[in-house]
Amino acid sequence: MASAGIQLLGFTLAFLGVIGSIASTVMVEWKASSYAGDNIITAQAMYEGLWKSCVSQSTGQIQCKVYDSLLQLPGIVLGTRGLMLCAILLGIISMMVEMVGMRCTTCMSEAPAQKDKVALAGGVIFIIAGLLALAGTSWYGHRIAKDFYNPFTPTNSRYEFGSALYVGWGAASLIIIGGSFLCCNCSTDGSGKQPRYPASRSAGPQGKDYV
Repeated sequence: MASAGIQLLGFTLAFLGVIGSIASTVMVEWKASSYAGDNIITAQAMYEGLWKSCVSQSTGQIQCKVYDSLLQLPGIVLGTRGLMLCAILLGIISMMVEMVGMRCTTCMSEAPAQKDKVALAGGVIFIIAGLLALAGTSWYGHRIAKDFYNPFTPTNSRYEFGSALYVGWGAASLIIIGGSFLCCNCSTDGSGKQPRYPASRSAGPQGKDYV
């Protein structure tokens, strides 16, 4: 029988991971302008995200511009958008599944074996969602590092990892860890079945007929 405490811990970690994935997706600091080099103007800082780009002046003024055309966006932005949105959608679906399958809820309480299977399915979906979020953030981060070390990239066009990437990596890790707790804590055999024992034979002597 699955432990309700460990299930609740795994669900909490995965829930925080989904919230972090949503925050990472809407954040604009996916990549930030780099100050490496000699001829770098530090009067302004540029940030780019999945939905808009911003410029922060040294005076504290921030100007943001939403991406106008969807077709003109780079493939890395479109691909990362899709991966993050799929991860968030699967995370929400998994949370609804876990609300049915967790031992601390009353749904399907008359069928504990089926309830554990539902919790196991929710944990698997959580892991898939975490892998999608991890793939999206890692893909975007790999492209930033590749452009940064490219000798043909102008110095003033180089970017570094933004805070949204770190939030996304942490959120993906929480989702995967939480889903693993939910999967490992669910028993694979029939939880509600009683063990069967062979019928014991009578110890008394059997009667014999004598002539």
